[in-house]
Amino acid sequence: MSKKLLISDANILIDMDAGMLLRPMFQMDYDFVTPDILFKEELEDQHPDLIDHGLRTLSLTGESVRRLVALKKIYDNTGVSNNDLSTLALAKQENAPLLTGERTLRNICISENQKVFGTLWIVGEMIDAALINVGQAEIAYQLMLADGSRLPKALINTQLQKFKAL
Repeated sequence: MSKKLLISDANILIDMDAGMLLRPMFQMDYDFVTPDILFKEELEDQHPDLIDHGLRTLSLTGESVRRLVALKKIYDNTGVSNNDLSTLALAKQENAPLLTGERTLRNICISENQKVFGTLWIVGEMIDAALINVGQAEIAYQLMLADGSRLPKALINTQLQKFKAL
């Protein structure tokens, strides 16, 4: 049975690395992919081990490059990066959900009717799959926040309380 495809931007992968959750993340029943250009420009130097963990890279097709150019024109004034828009173009190309922690990109995905998830969703999936426990999630969130992640603390607390109650 093939794994479900998820397209990831850089900040999700950086959060998972900071939270020491790369190993359990890549044990999930998902195939994590990022655009090759994003990997080369944002991740390769500081996080080359992501490929060893199981991250795959894909190129945009000609049609997806045209879609990216159109997205850049539409959302030029939002401050979203070209690499982030490339993740949206790849998610549309592959008909797969997008993982992002960028609020602007998340809002664009909603505008574009693109399924989108974030760090809290991934952590919740790891807990549901029994790859980590609530205590490990709590430590991971602390590490992510200490590393500069702008995760919503109120939603983290709500999620952790929900899982503790189970």
